[in-house]
Amino acid sequence: MVRRHPPPSKLPSIWLFSDERLAIGVAGLAALLPPGSGIVLRHDSLAPRARWRLLRRLIRIARARQLTVMLAGTPDTARRWGADGVHLRQRGASRAAQAHRLGLLATLPVHDAREARRARRAGADGVFISPLHPTRSHPGAPALGRAAWLRLARLAGGQVIALGGMTAARARALNRASGLGPGWAAIDAWEEKATKRRKRQKRNAVPT
Repeated sequence: MVRRHPPPSKLPSIWLFSDERLAIGVAGLAALLPPGSGIVLRHDSLAPRARWRLLRRLIRIARARQLTVMLAGTPDTARRWGADGVHLRQRGASRAAQAHRLGLLATLPVHDAREARRARRAGADGVFISPLHPTRSHPGAPALGRAAWLRLARLAGGQVIALGGMTAARARALNRASGLGPGWAAIDAWEEKATKRRKRQKRNAVPT
């Protein structure tokens, strides 16, 4: 078993969701996150050994930047591999209690009222409610919009995190409108930030 440090008592408010379609690797994006942020590692198509190695790389970055690392999967695997918590699928919502017994945080995705109620019953530490806005990761999928998102947030209870087309500016607007103090998570926003940074660095490196 990998030696772990105690997980944080509260979930971060800013998150990176991993996505295998990203041009910039998740480890590279993790280095851009503000200290105290969180990462959800999915990458389900990787072979177990490769996925474990990627998680260990993220954990090394996390220790230096005080990040929280959640592994999508089962509580047993998350505990064994040294993650701070587990991101459960809806079909595994009942395993939140097992995660807590193992000393892990547990989060769930929420897309509709049925899933919001299930997350509340399961006692999840946090829920990622999506998609608030249209998102490139699900092209053509209908977005919830702010009113529907807020209804789900109130149904789910606990710490709510907005996902789907999110940016820092949209997160501030949601916080002002909701009064719930929601967190936010993104995929593309972090890649866009990394791309802009690389372009600036390249321009600065050009001799004048």
